[in-house]
Amino acid sequence: MAIGQYKDIENGERNAGNEDLEKPFIDQHNKRVDESEEDESETSSENGSIGMVLFSTAVAVCGSFEFGSCVGFSSPTQSAIRADLNLSLSEYSMFGSILTIGAMIAAVTSGRISDSIGRKGAMRFSAVCCIAGWLAVYFAMGTLLLDVGRFLTGYGIGIFSFVVPVFVAEIAPKNLRGGLTTLNQLMIVIGSSMSFLIGTIITWRSLALIGLVPCIVILFGLFFIPESPRWLAKVGKMEEFEAALQKLRGNDANVSREAAEIQAYIEDLQSLPKSRVLDLFHRKYIRSVIIGVGLMVFQQFGGINGVSFYVSETFEAAGIPGEVGTVAYAIIQVPVTLLGAILMDKSGRRPLLMVSSTGTCLGCVLTGTSFFLAGHGLFLGWVPILAASGILVYIASFSIGMGAVPWVIMSEIFPLHVKGVAGSLVVLVNWLGAWAVSYTFNFLMSWSSSVYDDIARGTRSKFESNRPRAVLFERPPGTGKTSCARVIANQALITFTQPQYGVP
Repeated sequence: MAIGQYKDIENGERNAGNEDLEKPFIDQHNKRVDESEEDESETSSENGSIGMVLFSTAVAVCGSFEFGSCVGFSSPTQSAIRADLNLSLSEYSMFGSILTIGAMIAAVTSGRISDSIGRKGAMRFSAVCCIAGWLAVYFAMGTLLLDVGRFLTGYGIGIFSFVVPVFVAEIAPKNLRGGLTTLNQLMIVIGSSMSFLIGTIITWRSLALIGLVPCIVILFGLFFIPESPRWLAKVGKMEEFEAALQKLRGNDANVSREAAEIQAYIEDLQSLPKSRVLDLFHRKYIRSVIIGVGLMVFQQFGGINGVSFYVSETFEAAGIPGEVGTVAYAIIQVPVTLLGAILMDKSGRRPLLMVSSTGTCLGCVLTGTSFFLAGHGLFLGWVPILAASGILVYIASFSIGMGAVPWVIMSEIFPLHVKGVAGSLVVLVNWLGAWAVSYTFNFLMSWSSSVYDDIARGTRSKFESNRPRAVLFERPPGTGKTSCARVIANQALITFTQPQYGVP
């Protein structure tokens, strides 16, 4: 059946063809009565008991909270894990970034998993993977078990990132679908923020145990919620399909019309031709592919995962206490993300994306300027202010648009019959970019610090005749580099104690 015969089968906008034109005019009264009854049936279905829908959504978005918890784990724990397990910079970078490798593999397999064992089965499998991963991290005494645990949590949240929004969209009535699917992104941000906050006051092993809580809630909650009616209809389990839909809408709700719409949607979906990755490079799809992939490239290579994975160390490198910066990061994320969700439909995708991109660019310029001034010993009093402002402006700007808008656009630009394979390609590119950024970020920060060390050593040679002051530039015993904060403090002390010498 051709796609053009339907405007939006999922939302019930099915064309009637020319049948009405063949009916006598005198029968229009009966037709209006029938239409009124259908509208009442639809209203009854949508306004029935939504308690089970809300409860099912609450259970599902625990997976989104788990996603945020896993992403946020590496930031407040970096110093403690490296000290306890004696990890090098490259070893910790591998630990932080291997999460994205697990998620990358999950992006390829999550669709088949959720289609074969159901939405509930996929969430149950994801929760087990995350539990195994957190336990491995908790008991780790070296890099092997630490990396295995991080990989397993990455694979688990990769499946969660696919199945949770799909499940919520499939169980929600049309009048609540938009609002409930927004909870997915919001809970990811809340989970990340909670990891940042809690991680500043407890040990990293205790934080790993706390990561088990959302998974346990999911495992128990799945026993009390129905399976997705759309998936049940897709696999031909019609009795379970009707029972699940009735349970979601309430015992007194009339679900006959919605059930018919879902069955028509499934039939038309199965009649569409199967798509392959090579089909995406046809002329009629290539523009959508370029837009979808391009947005994900810009989103990831803007550096968001480098900042969020290691935000504590980034603040400390700029001379700001890591705990203070982490708390500020956590506090600003949630309200700004909520604001972005509200503005998305009111202001449109493109304006919000442009404003967000401008803000992230400004945040990068401010942060980069602060480190440049620190390295050259200029305007040292402004360095911490510029660094903090830049990072927080970057996070706020990213959260309001660049975080969610590319995903929304991706879901809207692809035709129905290529959406699955196109979505897999776009998600794969997204996670590949996330791995590249999260793995190289610490090395780039280390390289940047070594540049400042070279500047400090060059400055020290100019004061070689005055050894007591020059000794301030010595590296701390047992460390391999001079921190940005130490360079700032030392150069400021030299400037104020010896005004006759200028610091280049």
